[in-house]
Amino acid sequence: METSLRDKIEEVLKTVHDPEIPVNIWELGLVYEVKVGDNGSIKIVMTLTAPACPVAGEIIAEVQRKVEAVEGVSDVHVHLTFDPPWNRSMMSEEAKLELGFL
Repeated sequence: METSLRDKIEEVLKTVHDPEIPVNIWELGLVYEVKVGDNGSIKIVMTLTAPACPVAGEIIAEVQRKVEAVEGVSDVHVHLTFDPPWNRSMMSEEAKLELGFL
């Protein structure tokens, strides 16, 4: 079975970590939306754990770089939002367990 472009992007997003938290941005619930458009155009809507995150630029750049490298992707737009603000309830069970919140 062929892996969809969206699945490939999700897998790549699971390799991006907030340097301050040992869990990837996908499991943390920081990725709100992944839209796959025509001709491999990708739009990612994401947030950060805090608006003043000191590594915000690095995380966004890493998402951009890694998603652009996925075969079949032609164009990537990473949109940063703080609406709704991130909170711990957005984390996966796995992330909560890993960070000791369960």
